Amino acid sequence: MADDSRDRQSPGDDKPAFGWANARRRLGADGAKANGEGEPSAPPPPAQETARLRPSGQLQRPAPQGRSWGEVESIAPPPGIPGQPRMSAVRTSPQSTPPDTTASRELQRPEPMRPAPRPVESLGGVKGANPQAEAAKIRLHELLIEELEHGALEGLAPEQQRDAVMKAARELLQQEGIQLGGTSREELLEAVADEALGLGPLEPLLRDPSVSEVMVNDIDKVYFEREGRIFRSPVRFRDKQHVMRIIERIVAPLGRRIDESSPMVDARLPDGSRVNITIPPASPKAPSITIRKFRADKMRMADLIGVGALSEATAEFLAMCVRAHMNIIISGGTGTGKTTMLNALSAFIPNTERIVTIEDPSELRLQQDHVITLEARPASIEGKNQIKQRDLVRNCLRMRPDRIIVGEVRGEEAFDMLQAMNTGHDGSISTIHANNPREALSRMENMVLMAGMELPSRAIREQVASAIHLFIQISRLQDGSRKVTHVTEVSGMEGDTITLQDIFLFKLDRVDEDGKVHGAMKPTGIRPGFVHKFAIAGIELPNSLFGTAEGW
Repeated sequence: MADDSRDRQSPGDDKPAFGWANARRRLGADGAKANGEGEPSAPPPPAQETARLRPSGQLQRPAPQGRSWGEVESIAPPPGIPGQPRMSAVRTSPQSTPPDTTASRELQRPEPMRPAPRPVESLGGVKGANPQAEAAKIRLHELLIEELEHGALEGLAPEQQRDAVMKAARELLQQEGIQLGGTSREELLEAVADEALGLGPLEPLLRDPSVSEVMVNDIDKVYFEREGRIFRSPVRFRDKQHVMRIIERIVAPLGRRIDESSPMVDARLPDGSRVNITIPPASPKAPSITIRKFRADKMRMADLIGVGALSEATAEFLAMCVRAHMNIIISGGTGTGKTTMLNALSAFIPNTERIVTIEDPSELRLQQDHVITLEARPASIEGKNQIKQRDLVRNCLRMRPDRIIVGEVRGEEAFDMLQAMNTGHDGSISTIHANNPREALSRMENMVLMAGMELPSRAIREQVASAIHLFIQISRLQDGSRKVTHVTEVSGMEGDTITLQDIFLFKLDRVDEDGKVHGAMKPTGIRPGFVHKFAIAGIELPNSLFGTAEGW
C-alpha cells in the first residue's frame, strides 16, 4: 500500500504570504509579539542574530484584512514536535525531514506519479526542505539584494552574473554568521543564486538534461517528464506568492503582462524552451506553469534509430523522400516528438537550397546556412499587431523559397500551405496534431474550411490528395517510448475518399513484465506510387528496401 503521508496536510501546511520585500522586517522587527497564551513573548534577538533559531510555541496572528489567497492565520511547528526550535516567521513544510547529508546533489528518480520516498534535492538546491535551511536562504537572499547595487549585473554574461552573485553571497555568509540549517555551504549558495538569477526551485529540474518537461500544478505539486514518463518531484515553493514572483520573472523581460484580466500567457525562455502560464481565475486553485524544455543537442536520424524510434530501412526511405522533394506531414499527439523528427529530417535538405521556416513559437534549429525564420505573434492586450501564420505563409511565397517548413499547421494557414505545395513548392514539411494518418486528413480538411473557403468537400480533398505525398505518424507508447508507427502514402482519390497505403508499419511483438514494449518497423511490401519522382531526382530506390509482406 502506497505511503500517502506526504499528501496529508498538517495544521502548519498553509502559511501566510512571506515575500522577499518584507522578510527582513519580519525577521528583525523590534517589539514583542503575542504568543498562543496571549502573553507577551521575549524581545527579538539582536540584528546580527536574526537568522539564528529561537524556541517558540505556536504563534497566533490575526488574519490581515484583504488577505490574498494562500494566507492563513497561524504558523505552527510540525505536529508531534512540541517546542521544536524554529524561526517565528518561517513556514514549515508538510514534507519537512532531517537533512540527508549523504544524498547526491543530482535529482534522484522517484517512482512514477508518487512523491520521492526519501529526501532529495529540494527548494532550489537546499536538501530536505527543512525550515531552518529555508530561513538561511531567505536571510542570505535579502542581504544579497541589499549588497548588490542596482544595475551591478547588467552587461555581464550569464556565467559572469552567477559568479558575481556567488562571490557576494559567500562573503555575506561569512560576515553575517548565518546558520546553514543542516545544509552544506555550497548548496545554500547555489540555491540563493538560483533564486536571484533563475527560476528558483525549478532550476535543478531545468538544468537536468534528462528532464524534457516541467509542470507546476501547485506550490507542492511539481512534476517532470523523463524518458516519456511523468514523475513527481520533491521540489516545492513556499507559497503561491512565490510562484507568482517566478511567473513575473518569466514574462517581464518579454514585455508581457499577466493578471486577472489576462490570466494566460505563452512565452519562451532565453534558451528557447516554451512556457505556458495560467493564473486565477483561469486556474482557480493555483497558478500553473508548464515548461517544454529546449534540447541544446539536436537529435539526428542516427540518434532516433539508436533509441528505437524507427528502423534503418525506414530512415533511409525518409531521407530519400526529403532529397526527392516529397511533401511530408508529420502527425502525432502532444509531446510525441514531431518537432524532433522534423529537425532530423531537415538534415537531408541540401545546403544549396533556400529554406523559409514559419513557426509559432520558433523551435526549429536547422543546420543549413540559407534559412529564413518567420515567427507568428499573438495580438497585444489592445487586440492589435497580431501576426498570423497564414500571413507568414502568404508572405514567404514572395521570398523565393525552395522549401517551406511550417512548424505546426493548426488553422486557416493550411489552405495557403496546400496551395503552395500545389504550385511548385515541393519538398515542404510540416507537423499536425492527430492520432493516425486518416484523422490527419480530416483535420486538414477542417482547417481549410476554417479559412472561410466555400469549397465543396470533394474539391478540398482533391487539393489535399494532390499536395501531400507522405504521412509520418509518431506515437508515444504505454512505456513512454516514442516510435514511428506509420509511414503512409497518399495514393489518390477513389470517388470522394482519399486513399492511403502504408509503406512501413510498427509491428508489436510483446509487452514484457516491466511494461516495456518490444517491436520494430517493418515494410508492408508495397512500393510507393511516386517512385518515378526518385528517378527524376537521380535517386535509386532499391527494391530490397521494401522487403516482403511476411508477417502481416
